[in-house]
Amino acid sequence: MTVTGIVMALIVGLIVGALGRLVVPGKQNIPIWLTMVIGIVAALLGTVIARAVGVSDTKGVDWIELLFQVVLAAIGVALVAGVGSRRRLTR
Repeated sequence: MTVTGIVMALIVGLIVGALGRLVVPGKQNIPIWLTMVIGIVAALLGTVIARAVGVSDTKGVDWIELLFQVVLAAIGVALVAGVGSRRRLTR
């Protein structure tokens, strides 16, 4: 992977993570770096799922692939934020 590819993965991860965070209702007390990591993982998994379904290579913007990525990021943010809030409640 080139430096450009790594930078693009970070940017896409940040955007997908932020979109996932916006979809989840309420306040999420997780750091931005964790949001970016969740976004990168969601972007990769969303691409794999879109390729498996056969919708990753379309003319124009791949909206279904982006939808998979954002939904996975929202699930990841909700899970991590929920685990973090549960830990604070039990202390």
